[in-house]
Amino acid sequence: MIEAVFTFVFLSLCIYAALRDVETLTITNGLNLVIAFLFFPAMIIAAPGWDVFGAHLLAGTIAFAVSVLLFAFGVFGGGDAKMIPGVMLWLGPAATLPFLTAMAVLGGGLALIVILGRKLVPAHAAPGFAAETLQTGNGVPYGVAIAGGAIFAAPMSPLLISINFATALGS
Repeated sequence: MIEAVFTFVFLSLCIYAALRDVETLTITNGLNLVIAFLFFPAMIIAAPGWDVFGAHLLAGTIAFAVSVLLFAFGVFGGGDAKMIPGVMLWLGPAATLPFLTAMAVLGGGLALIVILGRKLVPAHAAPGFAAETLQTGNGVPYGVAIAGGAIFAAPMSPLLISINFATALGS
């Protein structure tokens, strides 16, 4: 039961980060730290083995290095660049390709929606939660694509499978 709570909390934190990103175009360091930190007690509770732990840690480390480079080139904002490695800790290498694919597709669709929204919705008519996102010149809330990719790829993660992903979703 406690194992399923970790999965639920991880996915909930991803969704919360996405919602905050839409509203403020910011994913806080504290939220990213919680996502990353909770991986360690989840791994201890689930105890899927040192090989799985090492593989997940390596995936998170590589994601961190790539994200720092993408941030340096202005591809991602700082919050996005910190959220991706935290998510990759949970997903591990087995879910990397599905995560990256879903994140890219969702990110492209999100960018189109934001561009259209900025052209079609007058600044004064933008709903309060999306006012920042729909303001011309601002970035795209890529936390939405990261969270969507995490949700899509979660069933393919050895860690999340070992802590009974289906139970966490109430199935």
